[in-house]
Amino acid sequence: MRRMQQGAPRAGRTLPGMPPDFDEPDDGEPRLSRRRFGSDGSERRRGRWWWPASTPGRVFLAAGALLVLGALTAASLTLKHSLERDARFRVAGSENIQASGLTEVTRVQLLPVFGEDIGRNIFFVPLNERRTQLEQIPWIERATVMRLLPDQIRVSVVERKPVAFTRHGQQVGLVDANGVLLKMSPANMAARHYSFPVVTGIDPGDPADARKARMAMYLRMMSELDAGGGHNSEQISEIDLTDPEDARVLMPEQGTDIVAHFGEDHFLERYQRFQEHIAEWRQQYPHLAAVDLRYENQVVLQMASGNETAEASARNDAKSSATADGASAAGSETKSSAGAQAPKKTKPTRAKKHAVARRAALNTTGSTSAKWNGERRNPAATARPPAIAAAASEQGG
Repeated sequence: MRRMQQGAPRAGRTLPGMPPDFDEPDDGEPRLSRRRFGSDGSERRRGRWWWPASTPGRVFLAAGALLVLGALTAASLTLKHSLERDARFRVAGSENIQASGLTEVTRVQLLPVFGEDIGRNIFFVPLNERRTQLEQIPWIERATVMRLLPDQIRVSVVERKPVAFTRHGQQVGLVDANGVLLKMSPANMAARHYSFPVVTGIDPGDPADARKARMAMYLRMMSELDAGGGHNSEQISEIDLTDPEDARVLMPEQGTDIVAHFGEDHFLERYQRFQEHIAEWRQQYPHLAAVDLRYENQVVLQMASGNETAEASARNDAKSSATADGASAAGSETKSSAGAQAPKKTKPTRAKKHAVARRAALNTTGSTSAKWNGERRNPAATARPPAIAAAASEQGG
């Protein structure tokens, strides 16, 4: 070819060594021709490298693919059948079930969930179903179930953490942050050294969402009272969450318990107001039984029932010392001075573990309620401690 190219005249842009299979277009630029021709002279297009051009080749390829697919299916079925009948993969007994994370839940409570799997091939244990059954145990919040070849099942659980005591009649139990009621024997409670408030109003018959909402308010109150490292919640004995808009807190004061209505917000502010004036209120009203803190600039003081002398004294003191004492008290039918604002709601706090017995002292009947300019935002929806109500106006409170 070199000799031919050297002897041939160089026309246009033809260069030495250029293959002769170039088309010379009208513009003079050489381009490689991509056309291919078959043996019969017809033009042939380039196809997939693995796809046969002839019909017998395509039939052979399809038959080979079917043969390979059938072989794989037969091998998988054979392997499955072999695994099913292989004794090495059978769960022989309860000792093949491993469990971790158990503190309050015992193996005796956990093993019945896997009762149907004893003697079963490990590959046919329904792991998701077993996990769901485990999470139905009240103390188990989350569970993980996995296989360990050849014949082991591993269970890992995360147990619920109690945040408060709860009382139903004479029974005392525990409750977690989601409102799930937990049972524990008194001996185990004493051994754990739990120090929680006693929360009432968490009924097992209530919907789960309602119990969770009440406990959310309880936790919010605990967090707000202890903000800044104050540990104020340790002064709280018992919390009644029956009314979801009014946390009624039992406050131990000098050997007696006083019910404080904290509403559903502004917990730290109302707690500080209570601590600032409780000594003054108790000195002026020795039979003080409850304090309603849900008002913006006023409080309502309630006396224990059966103290008519205290009621008359409260009325006289309210008329004579409204300015000096910073509070005006009135009887059950007396209206306070104008300007009272609607009450704000509060949230429960933390209680001491021996507060159940103290709360019974306030369970009497025949309470009366004082009117506060008709602006009680939260009329009590549940039974309140009996009282001869006195309205008190707090200066700058």
